[in-house]
Amino acid sequence: MRTTWIPMVVAGALAVGCAKDSGGDTNANPDEGEETASNDDEVVDDGNDDGNDSVDDGPASTGVDPETGGETTDGGDTGPTFIQPPDGGGVSVECDVWAQDCPVGEKCMPWANDGGNSWNATRCTPVDENPGQIGDACMVEGSGVSGIDTCDIGSMCYYVDPETNEGICVGFCQGSAANPVCDPGFVCSIVNDGVLILCRPECDPLLQDCQEGAACSPAAGTDLFTCIIDASGEAGAAGDTCEFINACDPGLFCAAAEAVPNCNVATGCCTEFCDLDDPDPNSYCTLGNGSECVAYHEEGTAPPMYDHVGVCVLPA
Repeated sequence: MRTTWIPMVVAGALAVGCAKDSGGDTNANPDEGEETASNDDEVVDDGNDDGNDSVDDGPASTGVDPETGGETTDGGDTGPTFIQPPDGGGVSVECDVWAQDCPVGEKCMPWANDGGNSWNATRCTPVDENPGQIGDACMVEGSGVSGIDTCDIGSMCYYVDPETNEGICVGFCQGSAANPVCDPGFVCSIVNDGVLILCRPECDPLLQDCQEGAACSPAAGTDLFTCIIDASGEAGAAGDTCEFINACDPGLFCAAAEAVPNCNVATGCCTEFCDLDDPDPNSYCTLGNGSECVAYHEEGTAPPMYDHVGVCVLPA
């Protein structure tokens, strides 16, 4: 279970890199009974320097059942609530990314069917004649959300540079939405209404030990953190408005508006992670006005490697 003042975070424990959420599900996300739903949707950097990479032109996610790989609510009763996703339609699912049920020579892929920069649908696309394997360099056609790339079935080109369309083949989670599995050292986060299911490396949000172009952010449906595309563009600084889980600069996360000083928007604002082991943990909290470094995880629930992780928010 996580505290309710952390909007873009989800709880649950992972066994072999991933695990079933403890009470509801995932972005996916999930602890059971949160007062409102968080928007853990992910977007890609669209290559423009307008600071709008965090804004999806299409519908955002809504809460669904863990069996379908969607998002549920968490059940805290104190502190600021999660960000409400905007109103809009649901996903368009033409194939099952888990089952890979496309015809021979094709693979089921997430993509953006609305011209936006957020994965909101699935479709069958051709497998490359000489497909790349997990960890290999890859190329996408058009953009990172086209659903067409040079990776083999069961993987997709992710961490894509919007200027070169080059990325890395990242594997899909195995198992099911209720019981996802990744290799040790990797985390399964199920996001964008279950459309995006990736096994990505675990990381430390204070060290920000991800590759260039990625940020260490909350992994939907878990108590862990994983390397997600940094889609903040020129925006994403502390205090900036945000709507998506990867809309803030590395070292920051998208918190509910009521948790951040002077955040007068309906969605949320970026604020800092902080180190609880630091002699002065509040020194991380640059927005001031009463924000403090408080534990990211609910007492007694933090995995050992994350028991020092805090967040700068207005205390409940």
